[in-house]
Amino acid sequence: MDPANEKDAVLTAHAQNAAISALMAAKPACITGAQFERNELTLWIARDDIRPVCRTLQQAGYNFLADVTCVDWYPSEPRFQVTYHILSHKLKERLRLCVLVDSLDTEVASITPEWPSANFYEREVWDLFGVRFGGHPNLRRIMMPDQWEGHPLRKDYPVEGYR
Repeated sequence: MDPANEKDAVLTAHAQNAAISALMAAKPACITGAQFERNELTLWIARDDIRPVCRTLQQAGYNFLADVTCVDWYPSEPRFQVTYHILSHKLKERLRLCVLVDSLDTEVASITPEWPSANFYEREVWDLFGVRFGGHPNLRRIMMPDQWEGHPLRKDYPVEGYR
């Protein structure tokens, strides 16, 4: 199925979903893709819109950031996919947000002002993948030593490290 058609089909079929209805009312262009599979909703969000989207979702009842992680799609571009797992206890719904990030401009806005629990998750993603989070209050290594060169979960990172 064509990704554009899949997005439209998902948004239409799940228009009553709290996340979709809130985002469609606030800024429909922020959703660049959508998938509903195995009873899970995934929305791809434009990189520049992640913070306003998080604020909109909080107002729609999504109250818990469970995780922030990353996927390296090397050699494809955009290379990185930053994934946010969010849920609403009141609505009993889970939501996955994905933001695609190019290899030449690896910065996405930090969501720590919206969800302070993103602090350590974003540090981990930066440390292991090299995706920078603009506006992060303390973006520094969390798992690797401070003098470590590179980001070891990138697919082009040497198996035995730089020597």
